[in-house]
Amino acid sequence: MVKRLCFSFGVAFVLWTLMFSPWTAPFIPFWPAMTFSAVTLIALASFWGGPWWRQLHFRWSDLVLGIAIAVLLWGVFWLGDKVSQWLFPSFARQQVNSIYGMKQGFQPWLISLLLLFIIGPAEEIFWRGYIQRSLYLQFLHTDMPLFDSVSQAIRLSAPTFLAVGLYTLVHLFSFNFMLIMAALVCGIVWGGLYYLMPKRLPALIISHALWDAAVFVWFPI
Repeated sequence: MVKRLCFSFGVAFVLWTLMFSPWTAPFIPFWPAMTFSAVTLIALASFWGGPWWRQLHFRWSDLVLGIAIAVLLWGVFWLGDKVSQWLFPSFARQQVNSIYGMKQGFQPWLISLLLLFIIGPAEEIFWRGYIQRSLYLQFLHTDMPLFDSVSQAIRLSAPTFLAVGLYTLVHLFSFNFMLIMAALVCGIVWGGLYYLMPKRLPALIISHALWDAAVFVWFPI
């Protein structure tokens, strides 16, 4: 399992580096590359992570929870953007604008559809439903964290921190501090929620897809 996890992470790292690195990004059409990468992540999660769809026991409360998480996360980023612009006005805005520059050349409706139905769900299924769950299985021999005591909860949190670190690390060679920090914050939120509520993966998928579309297209910050 460790070799498969390392290979899967390596594939994600290479794909994200190619898409975001200033050395390669100018030569790669971003949205086709991102869609291809998302499909690749789903394939890896399906091939080596087992039937991840068995974790998808949808309830209407998942829709409500997913929307609530997306709204709260958007609010966190809105506040973070205001604080960062106050502390580092030119630096922060320039880096954020470079992220939004990725939208150029594609219709907003098409980007929204890709984020809602392919990219957002694929990332959540891969990083939480496959990577984080596999780390629980590898190091704790369970895919359902159990909180019998404070000390056990602390011990069980180690794979979660590792999963958050890996999710952040794939954005490293973007050399965009704001993007890396955004990945860290999102990783903490979604990874932490999966740690606390491993049976609510559908809600996390919904929140990830909605937040992606909201922050990139509908209500850009």
